[in-house]
Amino acid sequence: MNAVITTILFLIVSNVFMTLAWYGHLKLQDTGISSNWPLFAVILFSWGIALFEYCFQVPANRIGFEGNGGPFSLIQLKVMQEVITLVVFVVFSMVAFHVEIRWNHILAFFLLVAAVYLVFMK
Repeated sequence: MNAVITTILFLIVSNVFMTLAWYGHLKLQDTGISSNWPLFAVILFSWGIALFEYCFQVPANRIGFEGNGGPFSLIQLKVMQEVITLVVFVVFSMVAFHVEIRWNHILAFFLLVAAVYLVFMK
C-alpha cells in the first residue's frame, strides 16, 4: 500500500484507539459497567487500549516521515493527526454520548485547525 494511504489509515486507527482510551471509560461508567471500578483499574484499562494506539501511531509516523522516505514533514504529520483527532472525537461524541454539534463547535474546531496551521507557517 502506498505510504500516503498507509499513514493516513494508521493515523485514523490510532486516533480511534486514543479516543476510546481517553473517553471510552466514561461511556462504560455511564452504562454502569465500570462505575464501581477503582481509579487505578480505569487507568490500567485505558492504558491497555492506548497500547493499540501506539501500535498504529508510531508506524504511521515512521512510514509517513520524509526523513524515512515518506511523503510528509513532521509538521504535516502533526497537523494531519490533529485534524483526524478532531474528526474522530466529534464522531465518537455524537455516537456514544449523543452530543449535538452546533455551529459554534464547528467554528471552534475550524479555528483550532487554523491555529495549528498558522503556528507552523514560515
